[in-house]
Amino acid sequence: MGVNEVMTTAGDARGPDAEVVDLVAGLVRTLLASSGEGAHLIEPWARRVAEAYGHQVSLVLVPDGAVVAVGAGAGAGTDGAMTLKVTETVTVAVRAVPEVFRLDRMVALKPLVEEMCAGGLPAARAGRRLRQILHGRAPYPWWAKAVGIALFALGFAPLMQPTWYEIGSTAVLAALSAVLAVAADRLPRLAKLLPLVAATLVSVVTMEVFARDATHGGPVLLMLPALFFFVPGDYLSAAAAELGAGLMTTGAIRLVYAVFLLVQLYVGVLLGLAVTGSSTRRLFDVAAVSDLPRWALFCGWVVFTVGTVLAFAVPARLLPALLLLVYLTVGVQSLATKAAGETAGTFVAAVVLAGVANVLARRPAGPPRLVLLLPGFFTLTVGSLGMRGLTTLAGGHVVAGFTDLLKLVTIVTAIALGLMTGATLTARRADLARS
Repeated sequence: MGVNEVMTTAGDARGPDAEVVDLVAGLVRTLLASSGEGAHLIEPWARRVAEAYGHQVSLVLVPDGAVVAVGAGAGAGTDGAMTLKVTETVTVAVRAVPEVFRLDRMVALKPLVEEMCAGGLPAARAGRRLRQILHGRAPYPWWAKAVGIALFALGFAPLMQPTWYEIGSTAVLAALSAVLAVAADRLPRLAKLLPLVAATLVSVVTMEVFARDATHGGPVLLMLPALFFFVPGDYLSAAAAELGAGLMTTGAIRLVYAVFLLVQLYVGVLLGLAVTGSSTRRLFDVAAVSDLPRWALFCGWVVFTVGTVLAFAVPARLLPALLLLVYLTVGVQSLATKAAGETAGTFVAAVVLAGVANVLARRPAGPPRLVLLLPGFFTLTVGSLGMRGLTTLAGGHVVAGFTDLLKLVTIVTAIALGLMTGATLTARRADLARS
């Protein structure tokens, strides 16, 4: 839906090209739909594309929408650079629900943006290719996404408790979560309540089947791997990064939305306790004795990365690079944590991850930074602290609960600042000038 706004100024610059307006609005819509990790790319990419076609653009962003004003430009400045003298702008309202579940779109979008910015690609043809990206099918069938969610949880399970029992229970619970997630793609009503429904089902099965013996660890630790796909740790860190970068509106709204998703999971766990007649006092957070060999812990990251590729629709050709970044992040975090503590270790790991991803993403044909960051980011496990803190508080363990919540705030900030620092240290001067 567009609304023309005519502005009369000196000069006779032409009005904006309708094909360019449609192209820029479509680009913003596609970026919004993939902006679960943050909206920082939207304005720079839209500005570059508009300028490549002789136009200028200004944006007002919120996480699920944007007002896009596109104007034609003409004329030359005293320094020889193009100046944009606007006599008419076309304003378009764009809406899209932010997510991170179709990263194949971002992988296909980056080379298209580079081709548009290089010149020679007509706006009409670029618009058709953009629509193909936005409405194209996922690279994997629905069952592959279900398998990916299960592998994603299984790879994460040893971080909660390095036991065979944790892996076995996660296999069952993650299968339930995967079925719900795939079903939600076809059932819009379920999609709106997916975190709540998934947490309730996982809580019921955990309390009735897997948490009867305290020697296997706390119920929350048994539940979390199967719910990790729904935990908004990425939204929390993206919100902190946006606030730190000065994107106040998007950062604040995303933070509220992340907390809302986290509370849905928390309420779902409590509903599961009510259904099973269990007391909240059972929500203790004590890990069982480890019985996993080191090779299983090492191989768990392979399972986790393969699951990430399938669950988030990342092209399979990027698996080696993502696996390298996962092991790099884990290695740096482990070494830095031993040397300087958990907060410093997380910060250093985030700096290294962001820096390496920034360098790898510089190539026009290379994958976008978001895709390179995501698996490594998940290894920092920020979102699970919020769930553990809330459920531990509900169980009456006040000190442990507030300790987890305090760690959540600290680690979220450390990750966000680390990602910003790494990106800034490795950014090119041209990129800094455009930002």
